[in-house]
Amino acid sequence: MTAEERRNLQAFSDYVKRILDPTHILSYMNSWLGEDEVQYIQAEKNNKGPMEASSLFLKYLLQLKEEGWFRGFLDALNNAGYSGLYEAIANWNFQKIEKLEEYRALLKRLQPAFKDRIDPTCILPEMSDCIISQEYEEIMQVCSNKGIMAGAEKMAECLLRSDKENWPKTLKLALDNDNNSFSELWMVEKDAKDVEAEDLEEDDMGTSSIHIVYQEDPQLENLSQNSCTPAEVSRAKLCSQLKPRNYQLELALPAMKGKNTIICAPTGCGKTFVSLLICEHHLKTFPQGQKGKVVFFANHVPVYEQQKSVFSEYFERLGYSVAGIAGATVENVPVQQIVENNDIIVLTPQILVNNLKDGTIPSLSVFTLMIFDECHNTCKQHPYNKIMFYYLDQKLGGSSDPLPQVVGMTASVGVGDAKNTDEAVEYICKLCASLDASVIATVKENLEELQEIVYTPQKISRRVESRTTNGFKRIISQLMRETESLAKDVFEELENLSQIQNREFGTQKYEQWIVEVHKACRTFQLPDKDEESRICKALYLYTSHLRKYNDALIISEHAQMKDALNYLNNFFKDVRAAGFDETEQDLTRRFEGKVQELETISMDPSNENPKLKDLYLILQEEYHVNPETKTILFVKTRALVDAIKKWIEENSKLSFLKPGILTGRGKTSQTTGMTLPAQKCVLDAFRSNGDHNILIATSVADEGIDIAQCNLVILYEYVGNVIKMIQTRGRGRAKGSKCLLLTSNADVIEKENINMYKEKMMNESILRLQTCDEAKFKKKLLSIQTGEKIIRDNQQNFKPKLDKQNKKLLCAKCKALACYTSEIRMVKDSHYTVVGETFKKCFVTRPHPRPKSCGDFDKIGKIFCARQDCSHDWGIRAKVNAFEIPLIKIQSFVVEDTVTGKQMCPSKWKDFNFEKIPFNPEELSE
Repeated sequence: MTAEERRNLQAFSDYVKRILDPTHILSYMNSWLGEDEVQYIQAEKNNKGPMEASSLFLKYLLQLKEEGWFRGFLDALNNAGYSGLYEAIANWNFQKIEKLEEYRALLKRLQPAFKDRIDPTCILPEMSDCIISQEYEEIMQVCSNKGIMAGAEKMAECLLRSDKENWPKTLKLALDNDNNSFSELWMVEKDAKDVEAEDLEEDDMGTSSIHIVYQEDPQLENLSQNSCTPAEVSRAKLCSQLKPRNYQLELALPAMKGKNTIICAPTGCGKTFVSLLICEHHLKTFPQGQKGKVVFFANHVPVYEQQKSVFSEYFERLGYSVAGIAGATVENVPVQQIVENNDIIVLTPQILVNNLKDGTIPSLSVFTLMIFDECHNTCKQHPYNKIMFYYLDQKLGGSSDPLPQVVGMTASVGVGDAKNTDEAVEYICKLCASLDASVIATVKENLEELQEIVYTPQKISRRVESRTTNGFKRIISQLMRETESLAKDVFEELENLSQIQNREFGTQKYEQWIVEVHKACRTFQLPDKDEESRICKALYLYTSHLRKYNDALIISEHAQMKDALNYLNNFFKDVRAAGFDETEQDLTRRFEGKVQELETISMDPSNENPKLKDLYLILQEEYHVNPETKTILFVKTRALVDAIKKWIEENSKLSFLKPGILTGRGKTSQTTGMTLPAQKCVLDAFRSNGDHNILIATSVADEGIDIAQCNLVILYEYVGNVIKMIQTRGRGRAKGSKCLLLTSNADVIEKENINMYKEKMMNESILRLQTCDEAKFKKKLLSIQTGEKIIRDNQQNFKPKLDKQNKKLLCAKCKALACYTSEIRMVKDSHYTVVGETFKKCFVTRPHPRPKSCGDFDKIGKIFCARQDCSHDWGIRAKVNAFEIPLIKIQSFVVEDTVTGKQMCPSKWKDFNFEKIPFNPEELSE
């Protein structure tokens, strides 16, 4: 089992616990579990039930070290009849199981009627495929021994755990055939029509879907305290008569008057509800015979999912049609038709940018209202800003077509790099100009009411000490100096290597230096191409090892030394399993010569990290005072998320903590991110007051995704800009909550103090702009817009000449020739393959670690440089329609001019201005 599979099983454990009765698969797990463990699991089921037994089973499972247990677990599920759970875990896709959640919730509500009206002996034979055979026999036995009502209760319990996607419809058919009155209550949705949201992941091709339902509306907080599921709570909220608070009406008022508005209000005050008020008012104010059309933009797919759900629940009951498009779904749905046939469209912004660009959507005049969530992102080349470029071009171009009203929503407009209030005012004016917003709406008249609802947590900065002596850092630093020396010996003339001195190990700056060396290596040239290849490959290896050592020092600085050592051990294990040439063998020997000493140091209790001691004391104190404490612990990296979680789980004195993790979905050089269903599963568990009472998160949790109220936010060596500060602090919404910055670096505390000063400066600047004469303010915005348009037009008029000259693509690591640009073909506008027999000899294919179907693509393999001493990752092998073709990523190559020999390193295909010929399958047969 890979580390990623282990992490995935932990992330999806909540699904397993809800479905699996482990006693049904124990007989298939004899090779992996001892007799004592089997008896403990059976006792846990008898005493506490299948969910607790499943939790204990997973604990034993994840502790196994033997090879093959994961495959054994999958086989056990399959053999026992857990076909749905088997499929979900095998593909790490719980979408089908997630869709059953609303039927489970319905059955829970109807359980008393189910017990009263159902005779399992009449309908069970038709439902034998919906539950496993052992449960079928158990139900019939209960009916025989204890009676029909007890059997019905047992049947309901089994259906609530069923992993078969067809059980709700099969139950409906069985009830109808039996003429059972319960059929009237069992409403199974038919012919559901909706657009599912998908998201591009690794290699811009992976897809996933999530359905997050939430309300940040505070006036109905009490509903979240009951035992309903999040989906039920949301429906209860939206279907009841919502009454806006006075401060919410104050925020909505300028937009309701038709003004373009930026609404700036704290996290947790109900901005989503404000947008519903504005949208409803907008749609209802059109005269008879005319219709409004609203588009709501969500910057991230999880936010898109939750807002699409909220808008659908609220407006469909009022007779308005709502649809949404996100991610790769756009390839499978007619965007123009979706826009034309619906009153409200929820989008991720790049979809509209693409459709405006290709003319599918002729102009923004098709909309009457545009709402931008997290509108502070409207800058530079962000999709929000690109949408507004079309708006402003239409406005300033003298078009007679009507423009939509614009409303932006944010917790903080920010101040950029402003050093004083005047500069902050200018920054905010530019944001207003970008959104064509003449009003900034904040709460002023009803501030007291807002402060009663939205609690601003107490902010505390706490300076902690680092280790006074650090043998681990001493040894790793020595290995890094040796590796640097070896790199210099290979080719010291490389400019970036000459700047190696005065560089501090274990810092972000050192990481940046490594990136620069990699870039320099890729375009480094010598007359002797073999020597050039040897040098570049060696430097690439040396700096890659330096990066791992640097990462390990960062981990040991903020977590446990043994976590850093495990990180390095895993890296060198992967190195040995790959090409493992002479250079790597030498570097591995040097590391292995220090492993025993590093292990001794990392296991020495006197080397415990003082920061973790402080973190331990804080958590002990907070949970002792209030055992119901809920904490979000922000850290900088995914590696640190895993390390802190492991530290909590290994510390018996912190056994009262039940940690969950939340990281981003993007792929880094080390790991792939969490899938959207995994994120949702963790968030639901944190909200439910059950499975998790502390959430360890990266920056993914500080913007957009709504997280349940918590009373403790800890920033563990974590600081950003003023917007990030306001958003992370806003996660602590409960009364009496705290926001605590924990750091050993005085500069981090100083930066946070600067952010607090900038927040004050931002509020003063907004107040100054609100007191401006509106006509003068609009004039200022027009001046900014005109100036920006001139710059934009000049940039657009400059179009780089298309380079039709044939060029070489060389492996970025070893400089081996891969192909020529004349052999490259464009697949579906954004992916690239290579035709011809020559290229096939240049790469090798290995199974993809995460094969999956992605719309018209099936990822089936990874491709690597065929040179045994290189094996550089070149991309993927995919099945496109009926053809299996390689898809290459440009960042894996160096482009060389065949005439001048000049080399360049485009990071994206769009930066490479060569003649892009569409892929023609006929070329493969030729």
